[in-house]
Amino acid sequence: MRIRVFCILVFLLFSSSFLQVARCQSDSYSDTEVTEVSEEAVEGGDIGIVGEDAQDFEDGNFSPALGVETVCVFPKNPSRLVVAGEESELLVGLKNDGESTLNVIAIKATLHLPFDHQYLVQNLSGLAFNNASIPPSVQASFPYTFAVSKFLQPGNFDLVGTVIYEIDQSPYQSTFYNGTIEVAEAGGLLSVESVFLFFLGVALIGFLGIWIRTQIQLLSKKTKRAPKVEVGTKTTDASMDEWLQGTAYTQSLSSKSKKK
Repeated sequence: MRIRVFCILVFLLFSSSFLQVARCQSDSYSDTEVTEVSEEAVEGGDIGIVGEDAQDFEDGNFSPALGVETVCVFPKNPSRLVVAGEESELLVGLKNDGESTLNVIAIKATLHLPFDHQYLVQNLSGLAFNNASIPPSVQASFPYTFAVSKFLQPGNFDLVGTVIYEIDQSPYQSTFYNGTIEVAEAGGLLSVESVFLFFLGVALIGFLGIWIRTQIQLLSKKTKRAPKVEVGTKTTDASMDEWLQGTAYTQSLSSKSKKK
């Protein structure tokens, strides 16, 4: 019975550990630095709330344009650890190697399960630009701030970020980030899952100690030998001698002793 309970606890420990295993995806630009440009490089880079026009573009699915490269960095968070309910900032870099001016329309991002992107966890806030243009052969960076739900369970999730832009009045979009971020619980270092794993580990150690002690006791009982009992060849009892006095047995013994 104890062995069954021990096996069940081991299974729970490993299953809870595997829940936290996530597939890490990163594009080739994830470790590249974003080059900041002067205010003159981005003309009229006003940031505003997502409007109706930008919302129409966000709902569409467009292909990336040729000659446009994207890059993404977490300037204040290189470990990509996001606290649930708190804002996190990243920089989106765009490089226009085309022949026409690029107009940035909006930036959006979504959160997915790491093992299957078809399961959408959260739609993050969209950021619209009223008039942000990048001339040819110029690169520029744009800040994007997002916050995951404070009710989101801690763990690894895939963040997919997309920038929507327009070239010659034709909409395009490029994915600037498609990788894993770690979501931590707000309010402290300890989470419910970590506390559960701690007590589960203590229970496993306790059951393991009891099992080892039981096995040692069983082994010692098997090797223990029964004590030897020595039986003497002749015993005399004083009370027995007194009881036999005056009988034929004592008289025969006395006569034999006189003959000697």
